[in-house]
Amino acid sequence: MQLFNFLLVSTLFLGAVLAADSPKVKIGIKKRVENCQRKAKTNDLVHVHYKGSLQDGTEFDSSYNRGTPFSFTLGARQVIKGWDQGIKGMCEGERRTLTIPPELGYGASGAGGGKIPPNAVLIFDVELVKIESRGSEEL
Repeated sequence: MQLFNFLLVSTLFLGAVLAADSPKVKIGIKKRVENCQRKAKTNDLVHVHYKGSLQDGTEFDSSYNRGTPFSFTLGARQVIKGWDQGIKGMCEGERRTLTIPPELGYGASGAGGGKIPPNAVLIFDVELVKIESRGSEEL
């Protein structure tokens, strides 16, 4: 009987731990790169073109409209967590759709002077234009 109770409690505990997993970015590959020689890693300076929209399709930002890619250091907390997760491992020329939950986006605060409401799921179409190495990946 004690073994049964132990197994029952262990199973319930494991289920609770798995249910409490941290949120993840959903990544959809729109364009793969043949013979990828280099993937974006932590500390790389990456240059990306993107279009950001809400789940209802409302566009809130686009680097394409400005005609200039957006640049940032991957993993340096310069962008929302969903971008750091979703762009890591991309190849130059690759295109992805990132579906970012609120916890990895702007959360309960929202952003953009009301363009991004609180707790919004964000959809980004991103294209990795260029990778510049800045050092080795943190372990």
